This record gives sequence, structure tokens and C-alpha cells, in this order.
Amino acid sequence: MASELLKCLQEEVTCPICLDILTQPLSLDCGHSFCQACITAKTKESTTNQGGESRCPVCRIRYCTGELRPNWHVANIVERLREVKVSPEEGQKINLCERHEEKLLLFCKTDGKVICWLCERSQEHRGHHTVLVEEIAQDYQKKLQEALWKLKEDQQETRMLEAGIGEERTSWKKQMQTERQSIQAQFKKLKDILEYEELRELQNLENEEKAVLGSLAEAEDELAQHSQLLTDLISDLEHQLQGSTMDMLQDVNHLMESSRDSTLTPKYDVFWHFYGTKTNERYVLLEII
Repeated sequence: MASELLKCLQEEVTCPICLDILTQPLSLDCGHSFCQACITAKTKESTTNQGGESRCPVCRIRYCTGELRPNWHVANIVERLREVKVSPEEGQKINLCERHEEKLLLFCKTDGKVICWLCERSQEHRGHHTVLVEEIAQDYQKKLQEALWKLKEDQQETRMLEAGIGEERTSWKKQMQTERQSIQAQFKKLKDILEYEELRELQNLENEEKAVLGSLAEAEDELAQHSQLLTDLISDLEHQLQGSTMDMLQDVNHLMESSRDSTLTPKYDVFWHFYGTKTNERYVLLEII
């Protein structure tokens, strides 16, 4: 129960940008907190790329640099978390085999599990490749760390794609509204002669809007699912790395396989279709795959 509570508390004080425990936390008026270095760099990037406009990386609400302020309450919680240690009694219990109550000194590379000397001689692990825990721990810790960083990079890229799709949808809605008003104004002058043509053009425009927004919505849903998958895997890997060496090595093969599978996400390519009208020319986003 205590470990679950500690995990939940750590998630609450995790920076949404770097996904590590907050360092010198700063908060926005929207309530979200970030590491001072992370949000400062993000603000500088937004100022450079978006003409001075900054948005919260979580909820996308606009903010000014002057709204950033230290969150001492969260900073105190982070300090308390860093002081938490596992008690010696708990450590000894973790290092014993649940079945034989012998010390867990061996690692079965075939099954990816920490075992004792009696487990090695059992039918379950007979003939498997086993090594001492201290000989293999550093190697697996390096592999897990590399997998964690790769997942974080994929998650950051996914979030950027999600934000881009949201902005694209807003832009399309505004553009469609402007064009709708223009078409209505033009056909109003010639209503008696071109009423049929006006209705047909509006219907075509509406179909075009639905098709484009439908494609964007579908891509956004897929990115959201991929983002959730990355979040879950990162949480599992961070939990594995934050525990003892024994915890880290338990079922490590399964975690490594899951992290490798998650990195096979296809790149999202944007295809555009050009067409012309009597009054203007534009590109239309057809699909994202």
C-alpha cells in the first residue's frame, strides 16, 4: 500500500515535459507545474517560433512569461520524496525467494527472472542459462535506460504531432467559416439567377470540411492511443528502475520486448491534394498515415 501511494505521489510531482521529478518547480495560472529549466526553454522556443505567443504544454492555454511563479508547496513535496528510503527489513524480504526462502543470487537469462540456487536446480529452470545477478545487473540497467529515453523521445514527438493537429483543425474551421461567408455574399447578389449554384457550392464545401476534419480527428485518436501506450510503458520502466536491483530484473525480458515493440510506430506522413476554383486555389489535407 505504501509503495502504491508513493508511486501516485511521484506521478503528481512529475514534470510533463522531461517526465522526471520536478526540479525548481514553476507553476502557471492554469495550475500546471514544470521544471524551471524545462518551461523556460519551452517559453523561449515558443517566443522564437510563434511570434511571442506561449501556450501551456499540457492544456494549451496561453500565458505570459510574467505568469511563471515558484511553487514552494510542490518543491517541499519533492524534497520529502527524495528522502524516502526502503527499510532494511523490507530489503531483506525482497531479496529472498518466495518459494524457497533462499537468497536471490542468480539471474535466469532464458526466463528473465531472478532466482535462487534451488530454483536453478528445479525442473522449471533446468538447462537454462543463468548468471550471477551482479554480473548482469549493470548491463540490463543500461539497456533499460536506453529504452526509457527512446520511449520519452517518441512520446515527445507524439505530443508535438497532437498539438499540430489541434492547431490545424482550428485553422481549418476558421478558413471554412471565412469561405462560407464569402460564397454566401457572392451568391446573394445573384440569388435569382444562381440560387441553385450557390446551394451546390455550399454543399461541396461542407463535404470537404467534414472529410478533412474527419481525417484529422482519426489521426488525433490514433496519436492519443499511442501516447497512452508510451505513458504506460514509461511508467512501468521508471517503476522498474526506481526499485532495487532485484525488482529491476524481475520479468525484464517482457518489459524490454514491450518497449521495443512500441518503438515500431510508423512515421506520420502528410499528403496534400491541390485543386483550383473559380476564385481561389488551395491545398487540402487528405490523410495522415
